[in-house]
Amino acid sequence: MGILRVDPMRGFENVARKMNDFFGDLEKGFSVEYGAFIPRTDISEDAKNLFVHVELPGIKKDEVKVSINDENVLIIKGDKKREQAQDEAKSETTFIRVERGFGEFTRSFMLPDNVDKASINAKFENGLLEIILNKKEPEKPKVFEVEIL
Repeated sequence: MGILRVDPMRGFENVARKMNDFFGDLEKGFSVEYGAFIPRTDISEDAKNLFVHVELPGIKKDEVKVSINDENVLIIKGDKKREQAQDEAKSETTFIRVERGFGEFTRSFMLPDNVDKASINAKFENGLLEIILNKKEPEKPKVFEVEIL
């Protein structure tokens, strides 16, 4: 008879992390992600800019599309393809372990209202997509004088 070790907390850390991510997204807008490959993303800001850094290892620049829609949602789409050697494609290769994700992906992030959509800059280098969005001064509310009769 074998001994079976049971760790009741196994998996709890992953659930807690997902719940924190969920509530964090509710607090800051929303984030949508789907696909077998979900690139990791960092978003930061300073006084003048909003910075988005997305890790896209093994993806070419022309396989990534970045856009902002009318609702101020930044959308990053792409496709990470599995590269197989010619010999692997012809032979009947059996994978023993697969940890890397492949496939189409979409990441969407709600941007604040003070982002200037016309001044978006993006560069892709060594598998890292960097998106820089300039902040604009918030519009001052218009005040109309009303004459009292």
